[in-house]
Amino acid sequence: MGEYLIDNNVISAYFSGSLSEKAINFVANVIDQKPNISLITEIEALSWVSLDKGKEVIIKAFIDDSIVLPISRGVVVQCVKIKRGKKVKTPDAIIAATAIVYNLTLITSDSDFNKIQGLKIIDPRTL
Repeated sequence: MGEYLIDNNVISAYFSGSLSEKAINFVANVIDQKPNISLITEIEALSWVSLDKGKEVIIKAFIDDSIVLPISRGVVVQCVKIKRGKKVKTPDAIIAATAIVYNLTLITSDSDFNKIQGLKIIDPRTL
C-alpha cells in the first residue's frame, strides 16, 4: 500500500488537467504506485462524472486500479473523535479518519482538512 490517500478534489483536478505541471507529475507518481482512496472518495468521484460518459470510463478505470479503503471500526472511532472536536462534514471526517487510521498523508486541495489535528496533508497546488 502506498503512503498517500487521494481526495476527490485532486482526482477531478488531475483528470481535468487543472493542476500545475509539478502537481500533475506528483499525482501521476502517486497513481502509478497503486493509489489509495476512501470509500467516500469513490462515491464522490463516481457522482462527479455522472453526466460525462468519457470521464466516467476514466474514473472507473482509476477506481479499479486503486485500493479502496473501507470504513472500518477504527475509522468510525477516529471519525467520531474528529466530529466531536471540530465542525467537519461527515464525509470529510470519514476521509480524514481513513488517512489517520491507515497512517497515510492526505492529498487534498480542501483547506477544511487543515483544522483536523493529527492529519498529514499535502496540497498539490502548493508544489
